[in-house]
Amino acid sequence: MASHSKKTLIPTTFYDQAHHPRRGLYWLTPVIVLILYLCVMGAFIWLQRLHHDSVMFVTIDQETRQQRLMMIIVALSFVIVLNLLALWRYTRFRTQAEAALIAETGFRRAMENSMSTGMRVFDMQGRIAYVNPAFCRMIGWNEADLIGRTAPFPYWIPGRHAQHRETLDLLLSGRTPSSGLEVEAQRRDGSRFTARLYVSPLRDPNGEQIGWMTSMTDITEPKRIREALTAAHERFMTVLEGLDDAISVVADTTEGLELLFANRTYRRFFGAQSSGHAELLGGRLGRFTDETVEIYSDSAQRWFEVHHRILAWTDGRRVRLQVARDITERRMHEEASQRQQEKVQLTSRLTTMGEMASSLAHELNQPLTAIANYNMAAVAMLKADSTNTDRLLEALEKSAAQAERAGKIISRIREFVKRSEPRRQYVNVQGILDNAVAFAEIDARKRQIEIQQQLPDPMPDVLADPILIEQVLLNLLKNGVESMERSDYHILHVNVTQRASMLEIAVIDRGHGLDNPERLFEPFYSTKSEGLGMGLNICRTIIESHHGRLWAEENPEGGTIFRFTLPCAPQGTSGTQEELQEQSA
Repeated sequence: MASHSKKTLIPTTFYDQAHHPRRGLYWLTPVIVLILYLCVMGAFIWLQRLHHDSVMFVTIDQETRQQRLMMIIVALSFVIVLNLLALWRYTRFRTQAEAALIAETGFRRAMENSMSTGMRVFDMQGRIAYVNPAFCRMIGWNEADLIGRTAPFPYWIPGRHAQHRETLDLLLSGRTPSSGLEVEAQRRDGSRFTARLYVSPLRDPNGEQIGWMTSMTDITEPKRIREALTAAHERFMTVLEGLDDAISVVADTTEGLELLFANRTYRRFFGAQSSGHAELLGGRLGRFTDETVEIYSDSAQRWFEVHHRILAWTDGRRVRLQVARDITERRMHEEASQRQQEKVQLTSRLTTMGEMASSLAHELNQPLTAIANYNMAAVAMLKADSTNTDRLLEALEKSAAQAERAGKIISRIREFVKRSEPRRQYVNVQGILDNAVAFAEIDARKRQIEIQQQLPDPMPDVLADPILIEQVLLNLLKNGVESMERSDYHILHVNVTQRASMLEIAVIDRGHGLDNPERLFEPFYSTKSEGLGMGLNICRTIIESHHGRLWAEENPEGGTIFRFTLPCAPQGTSGTQEELQEQSA
């Protein structure tokens, strides 16, 4: 206990007050008695001396009687003094005990008044025997309104007295759970609150039960917060459980991965084990990355798009969050779309060749007619026996040259229209231009249009599929030739320009032009009455798959400019068309 000399916010404690000297009048009584006794004894001694001085002689018997009387008086005085001292000591002890009891009572009362928990005592018959101020503040009724009351109590909710009486019977029977009871009560102003009620038996010093002590705490706000958190948790879990993505959280332990959370989709694919999470990690264990990867799961026989992240768990540990989306159907659709795209590309090439069939027939007719004429001339010379070796050799050489020319035309056509898988390789643009221009010139000559090329020196190699790029270039050349059919300008320009790491190819016509060049690339949009509107859309898809760009713009001199770019091959690679390792997109 702190000493009185030590500074404190409370000047004296309750126990200090018990030991503090009180200025009472309990000591006046023995002091007054003692003073009166001394006065009597003094008067008695004075009278004895006076009697002794006035009497001439005293008999022996009288002197003996006087001595005996004096001894009795002294003994009696000694006993009186002892009694007075004992009385004083007892009175002082009693006063200190009363002060300690008052201090203890005040201390306990102060504790009861300072408590925020409402305390209430029932006797064995169910009457309220005691309430503390906190209980009165909680329900709004004062102590005088509650002490001695029996059921129904004023804080019971109207219309629910039967439920409250069941709770009271449960309380008085001693069958309340140790976790307490949740009850509702009504304040004096009519407002209601929820409280947690705890009950314990009240016993006297002899151990006999004399009532029931209850403590009541207002849990309205904590309950509201708890219910709100529970509802939020339920909503959150409902969302997580309803997601089609497989969500899992694991922690790294010495024994491996410990599964901390898994939603319903994850459990459907992998069960309640961490093996599915480890499988979808794809070897990224130990790598703190937010990279999204596509992984095939052998156990689930599905493709997943997996997003992985490191975060802090509720206990402070760093754990792994994984979100895996089932993309099996998307992969199947993509593969089907790719196959369909290849078919569309092939159909586009076949359609282009179908439109050029008449021109190709005319183009092939010339070498075939020349071959027939040279052969007939050779036969005529042999029949006439006028064998001129030089002339015969010349006719046969010319016939062979025309046959080779026809064969090249047919070979280019067959290579152009045949089905093949896209293969990106290092190729020289010159060969692609030559083949595409050779095809386009067949139709251009019929329309009296010249195709003029402007090429850089040296011509860089590009990383592309030559057949697909040739299809794109032929489509652009064919559109340019058709748009210039009624134009006064008869030159279609093909310009090739190197811009940093990209090679730009521009097809410039001076035809009728376009109102909205960007709409040309929309599916099924066409400026031709017989067009399907898929050609330029396919061309843009092909160029974008090569990491390039295809666009159209108005020609300031009239007409349209189609441009597309291709990535140049890295320096130091071969300029031939030798096939290299296929590059990933």
